[in-house]
Amino acid sequence: MARMMKAAIFVGRGRITLDDKPVPTVGPGDALVRVTTTTICGTDVHILKGEYPVKEGLTIGHELVGVIEKVGSAVSGYHEGQRVIAGAITPSGWSNACLCGAHSQDGAGTAHGWKPIGGWKFGNTIDGCQAEYVLVPDAVANLAPIPNALSDEQVLMCPDIMSTGFGGAERAGIRIGDMVAVFAQGPIGLCATAGAKLSGASMVIGVDRLPERLRMARQVGADHVVDASRTDAVEEIRRLTDGRGVDVAIEALGTQQTFESCLRVLRPGGTLSSLGVYSTDLRIPLDAFAAGLGDYRIVTTLCPGGKERMRRLMSVIEARRTDLSEMVTHRFKLDQIEEAYELFAHQRDGVLKVAITP
Repeated sequence: MARMMKAAIFVGRGRITLDDKPVPTVGPGDALVRVTTTTICGTDVHILKGEYPVKEGLTIGHELVGVIEKVGSAVSGYHEGQRVIAGAITPSGWSNACLCGAHSQDGAGTAHGWKPIGGWKFGNTIDGCQAEYVLVPDAVANLAPIPNALSDEQVLMCPDIMSTGFGGAERAGIRIGDMVAVFAQGPIGLCATAGAKLSGASMVIGVDRLPERLRMARQVGADHVVDASRTDAVEEIRRLTDGRGVDVAIEALGTQQTFESCLRVLRPGGTLSSLGVYSTDLRIPLDAFAAGLGDYRIVTTLCPGGKERMRRLMSVIEARRTDLSEMVTHRFKLDQIEEAYELFAHQRDGVLKVAITP
């Protein structure tokens, strides 16, 4: 009889439930990882609400910290009992997308048709890590050993939100001396704020409506914060930049309003870096887009993955260039996963990120 494990399973719109599943069978290139800490992402909430389609019966979750339980016969350089993380994006390393340098799009554009965001597999196309065990594909390309000095919670942000937020700053091409505005200071936005500061921005402006998130924004690197519940954020950013506008505006919420606001605060020739997951079509207003003549650049980012990306992010934390551990505001056991979803989905009690330990 197959070994069984507990897993958070998507069973239909509005329902993610904890149930039993068989422990995955390990293939030659795979690794079975016993999950020691995981978390819930805003994208998981989109899945819960039926705003992002995944098949019923799938185990949800894509942010993994754990210990290797078993490695496949073709996996070398790793051993059982080793502490590891794997990125939310698990590129194979050999697909056309990977060889073109677009590792996050691994699996897209195959002979069977175009499938965007193919590199996001956990909790999207294969079983994810809100479970006692998870199977990591292409393990040699994706498992990154955790430095002994770092705890699970210190590296919990690396697989997704830190990689995504930093990626938004990197893709925008932030240069030393740039002025940057980050709209929404949720987990992704806070990491984008930290990434912008580390990239050399001389002024980072964090925008949100919640005082605790604005306080955290200052802590991770914002020079100014704008409370959008009290003032017009676009006008305030124009004032802070003496009417010039920002070099880079990062959208980290996924709404029409914040996307449009980002366009309206850009200097001519500036860059809009979009990190939000949108659930409806976007509209680009003619005036904010300067009728297509403003030399604006709009870039999107799907969280970079792979073991080297994870190593780099952990090295930033180990070197104390940034500390994101305070973003973990609540802790639950896996048995409490439904309670954790209810809290996180409704953004109650000042929640930023939750740590879930099986």
